[in-house]
Amino acid sequence: MRKLSAEEVASLFPRLAQIPDRPKILYIEGDVPDQALRHLCVVGSRRHTPYGKEACEMLIEGLRGYPIVIVSGLALGIDGVAHRSALKAGLKTIAIPGSGLDRTILYPATHHNLAEEITDLDSDGKTKGALMTEFEPLMKAEQWTFPQRNRIMAGLCDATLVIEADMKSGTLITARLATEYNRDVLAVPGSIFSGPSQGPNDLIYRGAVPIRTSADILEALHIVPRSESPDDAKEILELSPAEQRVLNMLSEPLDRPTLINALVSESNMKINEASILVSLLEIKGLIKERAGLMVVG
Repeated sequence: MRKLSAEEVASLFPRLAQIPDRPKILYIEGDVPDQALRHLCVVGSRRHTPYGKEACEMLIEGLRGYPIVIVSGLALGIDGVAHRSALKAGLKTIAIPGSGLDRTILYPATHHNLAEEITDLDSDGKTKGALMTEFEPLMKAEQWTFPQRNRIMAGLCDATLVIEADMKSGTLITARLATEYNRDVLAVPGSIFSGPSQGPNDLIYRGAVPIRTSADILEALHIVPRSESPDDAKEILELSPAEQRVLNMLSEPLDRPTLINALVSESNMKINEASILVSLLEIKGLIKERAGLMVVG
């Protein structure tokens, strides 16, 4: 577990640096996903319906392979579904509980195994995500800690997606904060006869983006969806000059170190910047590792 100072928080999390009430310290367990990735906060009712659970699973599964991090609060209900769906889809996820991170008090206790899954190592030797809080490690969850942590969830993300919430739900606090921070608010519509759908339906009435499919989320996050054809996908994805340079260099397969060294030598990039660039292209599905060599995917 690491403790970050206010300066480190502002440096490591540029989105959090933009909000007026950013945390002065953060405790982090696991590897923080690349902040160049789009961050989507997914929140909803603790007492979700089968419709809410299925919608959450389907929408996040549809984001598989895209440069997106799923952020939620580790709570029961939609939060837990969002984290598990992200792990299943191979997406990085950040959990921000309303308590400290010490396992003796981490809330809720029923999600201790989920917390361990998030901080487990993946095939690259990195954790599948991170746990994050501003509360001291042994700080127990209280009624006031959840609204307070919600500002970190909203501030850390490019957009907040609400999946089921009663009109008096704390979930709507996160949506309100996202609006105050000038972030997009997305909502999954539901039946006018369903209590948990009243919150999202009201958000849509007030201007939130209605989410019907994963493609709607990609559009809200300004991500160009892949075509059915891999060759077409390479053409429609928005590539930076540096990303295009990597693809051009891979006319012949190279191992990762050789590729990164070539990028460093041909540009003003630092090694860590080149490594992040290559990783982003892998996430976008444009390059792959085969038999130890990086090739155009």
